[in-house]
Amino acid sequence: MKHLNIFLGCLAAQATSAKELTSPRSLGAETWTVTNEHGNITVPGKFPSHVHLDLYAAQVINDPNHGLNDIDLRWISAQNWTYTSKPISGLNKDKGVSTWLVFDGLDTYSTIKLCDEIVATTDNQFKQWHFDVTSVLNSCKTDPSISINFGAVPAIINKLNASGIETWPPDVVYPFEYPNRQFVRKEANDFGWDWGPAFIPTGPWREGRIVQLRDGEAYSLNTNVDIYRKGQVNNLAPDQTQPWVVNASIDYIGKLPKQHSMHAIITDATDKSKVLYSGQLNAIKRSNATISGSVVIDGHKPQLWWPNGMGKQPLYSIQISVGCGAKEPSLVSQRRIGFRTILLNTGNVTQEQISRGYQPGNNWHFQINGHEFYAKGANMIPPDAFWPRVTNERMSRMFDSVEAQNFNMLRIWSSGAYLPDFIYDLADERGILLWSEFEFSDSLYPDYPDFVQSVTDELYYNVRRINHHPSLACWAGGNEFENLLLPIAKRVDPERYPYFLGQYEHLFISVMFTVLAENSRSISYTPSSANNGWTKIDFSLPVPMVERYDNKTQGDLYGNTDYYNYDSSVAFDWAEYPVGRFAVEFGYHSMPSLETWKEALDPEDMHFNSTVITLRNHHYPAGGVEPNATKGAQGLAEMTLAVERYYPTPNKQDSIANFSSWCHATQLFQADFYKSQIQFYRRGSAMPERQMGSLYWQLNDIWQAPTWAAIEYSGRWKALPYVARHVYKNVIAAPYFNRKTGDLDFWVTSDLWESVTGQLSFRWVDFKGEAIAGNAGMSKSVNFTVPAINSTSVFKTNLGNVTLPDQTDAILLLSLQANGHLPNSNHTTQFTHSNYFLPVWPKDTKFSDPGLKLSADKSTGSFTIEATKGVALYTWLTHPEDVTGFFDDNLFVLLPGEKKHVGFKLQEGTSGNEWMDKVTVGSMWDLSIRD
Repeated sequence: MKHLNIFLGCLAAQATSAKELTSPRSLGAETWTVTNEHGNITVPGKFPSHVHLDLYAAQVINDPNHGLNDIDLRWISAQNWTYTSKPISGLNKDKGVSTWLVFDGLDTYSTIKLCDEIVATTDNQFKQWHFDVTSVLNSCKTDPSISINFGAVPAIINKLNASGIETWPPDVVYPFEYPNRQFVRKEANDFGWDWGPAFIPTGPWREGRIVQLRDGEAYSLNTNVDIYRKGQVNNLAPDQTQPWVVNASIDYIGKLPKQHSMHAIITDATDKSKVLYSGQLNAIKRSNATISGSVVIDGHKPQLWWPNGMGKQPLYSIQISVGCGAKEPSLVSQRRIGFRTILLNTGNVTQEQISRGYQPGNNWHFQINGHEFYAKGANMIPPDAFWPRVTNERMSRMFDSVEAQNFNMLRIWSSGAYLPDFIYDLADERGILLWSEFEFSDSLYPDYPDFVQSVTDELYYNVRRINHHPSLACWAGGNEFENLLLPIAKRVDPERYPYFLGQYEHLFISVMFTVLAENSRSISYTPSSANNGWTKIDFSLPVPMVERYDNKTQGDLYGNTDYYNYDSSVAFDWAEYPVGRFAVEFGYHSMPSLETWKEALDPEDMHFNSTVITLRNHHYPAGGVEPNATKGAQGLAEMTLAVERYYPTPNKQDSIANFSSWCHATQLFQADFYKSQIQFYRRGSAMPERQMGSLYWQLNDIWQAPTWAAIEYSGRWKALPYVARHVYKNVIAAPYFNRKTGDLDFWVTSDLWESVTGQLSFRWVDFKGEAIAGNAGMSKSVNFTVPAINSTSVFKTNLGNVTLPDQTDAILLLSLQANGHLPNSNHTTQFTHSNYFLPVWPKDTKFSDPGLKLSADKSTGSFTIEATKGVALYTWLTHPEDVTGFFDDNLFVLLPGEKKHVGFKLQEGTSGNEWMDKVTVGSMWDLSIRD
């Protein structure tokens, strides 16, 4: 939502009418040009923008995402670029008027001139910058121009490295492409990652404005609203019986009257006539640039905000005004808020928990409004290499996909960028919790004073900017420090390890935790996204959070896990999966679809091992700026081998059709692998580790390439989301097969907050769809009861005791029906889930042509699929490339004679419904046949 910032005069001697004041002047409304350092390229510019985007718009370059442009366009980041405005008319130079330049984001090293006079320099992409340019403007003889020169980042950080300001042992700054990214406060994946390009974009990436103020006027730069239960402190469970405290704090430029008060009006966000509170704020505190106050609200009056699947998302609007008596307010700011408590519990397992069967160690789970819940979701990376291309409409479509997968949480991965408010707004509305991270990853970082001060400013701004969003779940200092980088440093340089550890604790605990705690009592903190919890929190200590770095007690559990194993031979051996409290990352890469490849490749490059695809595959990273086809081929080989191990190998005569089939086959492996892991992690809710969350890697793509993403760059679903939406249902049934012993165990898992009862049915059929005699010796159904957020084994057997005439010609269909209550609901809900089990790998089954038929009903926008000859495994609908959206269901099993009706959520595309005629259907059979 738009945040209201009003500056109104309020002096004892005079009150100025709002109509007489000058509104902030958006720099986006001015006319800009962009020029390179040599002066031989000048094109129109936008604000906000990046240089690559303006060169693309001017047709100097083609789409940066095309072909090998991530390599071919490196000349752009190697040069300095200057954005220059046309002369700006109409600015007020009257006595008593101050003029400010305000920038919400400059990427990254810049020199700002007004009237050809240097007024400031910047060195941090993530900070808001504001500069008083009153004297410069007033001395300007003509209408002023603004110029912003952006320095070539690679050259600058290489000089910082050469200065010897800090040194680290090998491997603790993970090499992707460009080196020395740890020295600059800029989006780290701009320098390359194992799923993305290294464009190193530069430019005014967020909005800017000119603000002019008369004496007695003020302008809000940032507003922090912190909502918590009375007595609540970070990282500890609040008392849910206590009243709410609403603390409001405004950062401003300009001047406020010496005598002032703060007033707040809190109303329903959609019905302003419903007033929750109207009155004065208390405990007013004021500095030169910040004013804050608070109010206590009855704990039962606000409606609670709940995540998706746990209740509703009521939102409120708070308007905070600063004034002096009956005169016009001097400052007004408005935010949209929600009332909830959210705790990331990473503290010690209690004796009470141990008595309930938990293993000793540390917790790692979330609690909403005092309730534990199972976190379901994925990791989100930047949706584009160029943030100015990321729109509200585009992100709204992504949140459609998030909700459709039954998520309640996204982890906003570090080393991208702090998300703009409109994405948090969408999460507030959709009930998606955002585990948020400070932008540090896969490197040790310096802690010299200037760097620490820059980081402190960055955190202060972003913590306060984002804090009012009820979707904010926690803050993490960064990614993979405690279970990856620090152990590497300890191994390769043991003598200096105490220094590296002290450096880490200073920046990521003493500095970061303190900044968060000073600005928010409502949000928990962990220094690293994967770690082993803490033993003590005490802000009187130099390091206020005492971390548990090593798990030395056999059998005890302390933290969360990540899991990447590219040996596909053990992909479905759940004995290989890590046992922990929370699975924060896990995954395997796959190819995007043919339709998505067409966006970025020329036709001659569309085959599996083409040079372009090999070099666009950044798993494994090149390790330097020189292209490395050998490493790219290694990642492609992993995908190839995974398909060959488990699925029919595509071998079509038509090269494009064969390429498309290979892309699809890699997605099948990815989807099945994730399904196997998610089922295992969810079952862990019943185990001594009390596993309470799984977030797969990764939700989205930053470009068109082989990656771990579930959703392709333009929004097309891979196979994975269709599997995720089923395996993340509230109540699921899953088989667990030990291929070494033949043991077969069926579990029912529930994430509901009350016990659930129901029936699980078993049905053995061959691939002609005929029932296997006597149901292969197995019961046809079993009743079950599953406790709250738990899992229960409902049936055990051994495959040797299952009387199958031919294991290669058999499939077991699982069908679950249960009754229970959704969280915060008194209504009984029926829950269903379907699953299946194959005794052998898909490539070894005796499937045949299922005789699929597809028809479209254009009046309803739905499709009907029927199998006429045999069982259709991995039934797959494909929509044309000129529409964006997703089906109600896909990748399902269809028996002969069955008709399945499937809808489609059309998000974007051509008008009319002629596109429906282009939808196609296939199955596992189509992978194996030669066209």
